[in-house]
Amino acid sequence: MILDILDLQLLLREQRRPYALATVTEILGSSSAKPAAKALLDHNGQVLVGWVGGGCAQSMVARAALECLKTGEPCVIDIDLNDEIFGAGMPCGGAMRVYVEPVLPKPQLWLLGHGRIVEAVCEFAHRLGFDVIVDDPQASTDRFPAATKLIDDDLRYRQLQPGPGDFVVIATHHKGDYDALSQALHSEACYIALVSSRKRAKLVLDRLAGEGFPQAALAKVRAPAGLDLAAKSPEEIALSIVSEMVAIRRGGSGLPLSRALAPA
Repeated sequence: MILDILDLQLLLREQRRPYALATVTEILGSSSAKPAAKALLDHNGQVLVGWVGGGCAQSMVARAALECLKTGEPCVIDIDLNDEIFGAGMPCGGAMRVYVEPVLPKPQLWLLGHGRIVEAVCEFAHRLGFDVIVDDPQASTDRFPAATKLIDDDLRYRQLQPGPGDFVVIATHHKGDYDALSQALHSEACYIALVSSRKRAKLVLDRLAGEGFPQAALAKVRAPAGLDLAAKSPEEIALSIVSEMVAIRRGGSGLPLSRALAPA
């Protein structure tokens, strides 16, 4: 079965696979593609479906797609189909403009635990564009209406399976800290945070170190979780955690902007 572009976009979104959408916006002279022609390209720059031109344009569109997927920003490229050397590779007799837009899956947050801090983290993260998976025996739609998925039958957190680039926040009130952390540390999550006191975090990390986890892996754990906002209320603590997540995602320093942007 050959999928059309919309069907494939929906499938790729469901599978959390990145892709780029290329659209021909303008044609001057001769070109095999027409205005509004579209193509989907995968993370390798390969055309999955659609058409924006053959050998004259495809390689340049593929390069642009790879760059867009890397930066997360769209771009417009002008392709000279007349220039054999500096253009698209062979003289086709025209020019075209193509808009290339990256489509990346939402960042995914795994939330383990319950209570007002976890509920507030879920609310804030959802508003900031995260897909939130809550893994806790007390998980329910009443407590976590913004969650993408709820797991309530996972006492040892074996269903915690973060992928590369995922975020993990553990707030299991000591009882599940060890099981959740040991599971998370076997993943390629980019952010692992433990909501706890320094004393409790040290006890858990020392136990994991005694069981053979390398210090380099344990150093990835952010405990206590969040930025230093002098937070007191559950909502303020949740804000500090989500702020740290955004800083990690966007490459921010966490410094006040008045200092981060100050001239050298």
